[in-house]
Amino acid sequence: HVQLVESGGGSVQAGGSLRLSCAASGYTYNDYSIGWFRQAPGKEPEGIAAIYRGGRTYYYDSVKGRFTISRDNAKNTLYLQMNSLKPEDTGMYYCAADTSTWKFIRDFIFRGQGTQVTVS
Repeated sequence: HVQLVESGGGSVQAGGSLRLSCAASGYTYNDYSIGWFRQAPGKEPEGIAAIYRGGRTYYYDSVKGRFTISRDNAKNTLYLQMNSLKPEDTGMYYCAADTSTWKFIRDFIFRGQGTQVTVS
């Protein structure tokens, strides 16, 4: 079955950087759309970035130019490089995957346990 395991979260000061990783297993990597969404306490989930099946890349407007999504197919690992972090980027970050090419990231059927990012 599909498994997604996130790592790389932590606490940083505003302006700092973090790189999140998502180790994926249990499926053929290129057959799935995969991405990141985050959720802050009391707020709705926000789709941050995704690589949709077929190659289309999506970024949430507020992270464009600061975050970069990438993947290493040989390692079945997805990354999110986050630069110029802001306090409003604080939240639990989840890796998610789905066979859909059109769903919102927050609705992807498979998801990991999340990794906390705190920006102060």
